[in-house]
Amino acid sequence: MAQLHKKFTDSQVKELIERYLRNEIKRSHLQEILGIKRRRFCTLVNMYRNNPDSFSIQYCRKKPSRSIDQNTENNILKELKVEQKLIKNKDIPIKCYNYSFIKNQLERNHKQKVSLPTIINRAKQHGFYFKRPKRKAHDREVLTNYAGELIQHDTSFHLWAPHAREKWYLITSLDDFSRFILYAILIKKESSWAHIMALQSIFLRYGIPYSFYVDSHSIFRFVQGRDSRWRKHYLLTDDVDTQWEQVMGDCKVNVIHALSPQAKGKIERPYSWIQDHLVRLCVRDNVTEIKDARAVLADEIHQYNYHRIHSTIKEIPYIRLKKALKDKQTLFRPFAIKPPFRSLKDIFCLRMDRTTNAYRKISINNIELRVNHAPVCEKINLRIYPNEKTGLSEIRFWHKDKLLDIQKLKNEDLNIVHF
Repeated sequence: MAQLHKKFTDSQVKELIERYLRNEIKRSHLQEILGIKRRRFCTLVNMYRNNPDSFSIQYCRKKPSRSIDQNTENNILKELKVEQKLIKNKDIPIKCYNYSFIKNQLERNHKQKVSLPTIINRAKQHGFYFKRPKRKAHDREVLTNYAGELIQHDTSFHLWAPHAREKWYLITSLDDFSRFILYAILIKKESSWAHIMALQSIFLRYGIPYSFYVDSHSIFRFVQGRDSRWRKHYLLTDDVDTQWEQVMGDCKVNVIHALSPQAKGKIERPYSWIQDHLVRLCVRDNVTEIKDARAVLADEIHQYNYHRIHSTIKEIPYIRLKKALKDKQTLFRPFAIKPPFRSLKDIFCLRMDRTTNAYRKISINNIELRVNHAPVCEKINLRIYPNEKTGLSEIRFWHKDKLLDIQKLKNEDLNIVHF
C-alpha cells in the first residue's frame, strides 16, 4: 500500500476522485497515477462519497506507542550494570555489551518482553553504550566436504565463573563441516590425560574421524628447543610422539598442527559464542563451583548444537550433521578394538617403557613391581589407565604385542598429575 500522504495532498486526490466519478478518467489510470491497488482505491472512493468535506489521506497512528512499566525499566538497568561490571574486569573475556542476551534474560527470568531497540535506547540514555569497532568482513567458510573430515580441537583458559575467583580450562572439539560441538568440558588443570579422555568420548560416541586440527601446545606436539633442555640429534621436532599423539597413532587419525596463532585463528572456534554466554550466565546464577559451571555449559552447548542457526552454514549444526550421516557424507568410521589390543584401556591410556631387571622387576617412582611372565632384562611397555573416581590406575604390561600382566596402583603413587 502506497503512502499517499507523502506523494499527494488532500486536494490533489480529491480532484482525481471527482474526475473518476464524472467518468473523465478510468480507474486503471488513476491506480497507476496514485500507485495503489484496486482495493485501496475503492476504499478512498467510498471515504470521499460518505464525507467529501472531511476527506483526508493524512496518516494517523491508530495505536499509541507502548511504554514499559517501572519494574521492567529497573530490570533493564540492573542487567546493564552487570554487563558494565563484566566489561571492566580484565580477567573476563567480555569486551562489549550484549543487548540480545539482556533481552533473553528479561524474558527467561522476569517474563518481560522488551524490544531490542528499547534496551539499546535505555543503554544510550544511561551511559551503558559505546560504539563497537568496525567489524571485519565475515569470511569464515566451511573448509571440508564431509562430516568427520576435520575436527577442530583446542583449549581456552579464562575466568569463566567470576564469583569462583578461579580460572578454568575449557576443552572443546568441533566438527568443521557441521559446526557441531562434539565435546566440551571445564577442568581445573589441563593435562594429556584430560585430552585423551576427550578422544575416548568422541571416538566411542561418534566414531573415528579422518583428522584433527590442533595448535603446537606441548601436549599435542614435541618441539625441539622448547620441550628439551639440551639438543639431542635423535630427538628433533616431530621425532617424538606425545602421549596424545600416540593415541591418535593407534587409532590411525591424521594430526594437523597450526604453526602459529594466526594460522589457528583462521579456523573458527566456538569460544566466541560460548564464552559470551557462559560467563554472563555464571555471573547471574552466582556460580562458584566448577560442577555448577559444567551444568551451565551443558545447557549452552545443547542450545548451540540443537536450536541455534549457525551464521556460517545457515543451518542448525545437529540437522546438518544428521543429514550428512544419513546421506553417507561422512568420514567418521566405527571404532573397534583391533588385535593385539584387548580393551579400551590399551588404547586410551598413558604410556611408558621400562626395562626389567634380573628378577623380572621394574621401577616406577621408586616403587618396584614384579611383572609376571616378563622376560629378563628386556623393555616392557606399560599402558596406564587412571580412574579418578576410585583413585586407582590399572597398569597393563605389554611385550611384543603380548599382554603379560595387569596390576593396580594408586594414582598418587604413580604421580599421574604430571601427565
